[in-house]
Amino acid sequence: MNIMRVFKIIFLLLLIACPLKAQNRIDGFSSLVEYQPTCKTSTAVIVCPGGSYCWLSKKYEGSEVAKWLNANGIAAYVLYYPTAGWAGFAWHSRLVFRGHQYPDQIQAVEKAMKLVRSKGYNRVGMMGFSAGGHLVLCAAEYLRPCYKPDFVASLYPVITFSRDEFVHRRSRRGLLGERRWRNKTICDSLSVEMHADLIQCPVFIANCKDDPIVNYHNAMLMDSALTANYKQHLYIQYKTGGHGFGTTASKTSAEAITWKERFLTWMKGIDKIRK
Repeated sequence: MNIMRVFKIIFLLLLIACPLKAQNRIDGFSSLVEYQPTCKTSTAVIVCPGGSYCWLSKKYEGSEVAKWLNANGIAAYVLYYPTAGWAGFAWHSRLVFRGHQYPDQIQAVEKAMKLVRSKGYNRVGMMGFSAGGHLVLCAAEYLRPCYKPDFVASLYPVITFSRDEFVHRRSRRGLLGERRWRNKTICDSLSVEMHADLIQCPVFIANCKDDPIVNYHNAMLMDSALTANYKQHLYIQYKTGGHGFGTTASKTSAEAITWKERFLTWMKGIDKIRK
């Protein structure tokens, strides 16, 4: 195989790895899709789909979630943040080309928050699933104070990057790339349970004990950290429901589907506390 053919193959892989072209771009690689309810609302939620920081679950953890929020009178903005991409993950191309990796994702979140806040909502929260659940907690910890969310919901989340017995390795490599995913300093800095003291907003967490993808102890670590730091939060652990159910938990578990009602009730509760 000659060198020109090698470069052509690499170029094609990079094209595959890049996100698809979308509307409402907030930068060169991220987009924000707006969903508005029929009624006037003062609350918006930025939705971050999961996908191990390698790809995005755009329907079940994106558009379907946004439509459910709209049905309950909440504006939704689905953030398609940068990911490693299928090719980047499979071919380890970021050993040679940087591709998308941390801090691209958190920068995309801050730009999204800045845009949504400019629309004049009274409060702007974030909701994330799996790796997206990790990302929204990073936002609650590390964004500048003016861009931090007013509340966070983290569903079946990736939490730790340091505890090898619980870590979701694909998400860790997806976020940090092939060169940094074993760097202890960076992994500790992005293990959100280790920095719960930085969170200033209410947090909602839910997962299932039979999760076959992300070890359920991840959410338990975050619950313990929030409790130890006296942070306002609610953690719900279901026995069954698996992983990746989004707003369609009824397909996998009649028990886990109640997270939606519990979340809406929780939101009303934090409203009363703030008043």
